[in-house]
Amino acid sequence: MEIKKILEKLARGEITVATAQQELRLYSIEYVENNLAKIDPLREARSAKPEVILAQGKQYKDLFKIIKATVSRKKFAVVSKVSPEYMKKISKEFEKQEFKIYRGINTLLISSRQHKFPKRNGRVGVLCAGTSDIKIAEEAKIMAEVMGSKTAIEYDVGIAGIHRTIKAVASMIKSKVHVIVVVAGMEGALASFVSSVTDIPVIGVPTSVGYGYGSDGIAALASMLQTCSMGMTVVNIDNGIGAGAFAAMVANKMSDESKNSDNEDL
Repeated sequence: MEIKKILEKLARGEITVATAQQELRLYSIEYVENNLAKIDPLREARSAKPEVILAQGKQYKDLFKIIKATVSRKKFAVVSKVSPEYMKKISKEFEKQEFKIYRGINTLLISSRQHKFPKRNGRVGVLCAGTSDIKIAEEAKIMAEVMGSKTAIEYDVGIAGIHRTIKAVASMIKSKVHVIVVVAGMEGALASFVSSVTDIPVIGVPTSVGYGYGSDGIAALASMLQTCSMGMTVVNIDNGIGAGAFAAMVANKMSDESKNSDNEDL
């Protein structure tokens, strides 16, 4: 309804094209079965970040309807925190329709074969402490790539084997990443260490991997928040999606500004 009103005001000359464009970006919402969900089709145009569907807590039939509506409108969908059962069923349904499917451990990327994701020059590094942290690291990787950044990954490089960590950081530096996402559970020390040995901005992602006192990511979160290594920021427990989005925004912006600076020098 809002879209119609905006277009009517534009037709009457009450607003400019630029104002109409901005208002359309703000008010464009598409409904899925009335109040089941509201899709924000212009989120990327407005904020450079895609809409992500959280599978956790949703019934399968509702989740499938939301994904179907999103793919129909945007030609792709990112779905996070997907259970193995839902992952299998959703993948099977969309594979029948010849969609491209990328299955992470608990993250699903669905896109039409014609859809092309943006390509930017931002570079994001993703490190994770242990194999148990990979599912959250994959969230960050997928999100950064959907937003156009290139990614470099190093998994299972926790500080229990510090030689692995040093080698992984050296690999990130060699790859010339603009930002490093560091995913770690248990005591979460990996992020602070990485931040202390490089001048690359670090985003710490505490995970719910751990047991006993400080389990469910509480110890990792507290440790990262208490870091004395400056140049590091922290997102919520298991928030790989948020970390990947923030990393891509920073990396893409840094890359753009570097490119513009080079052009000015010329």
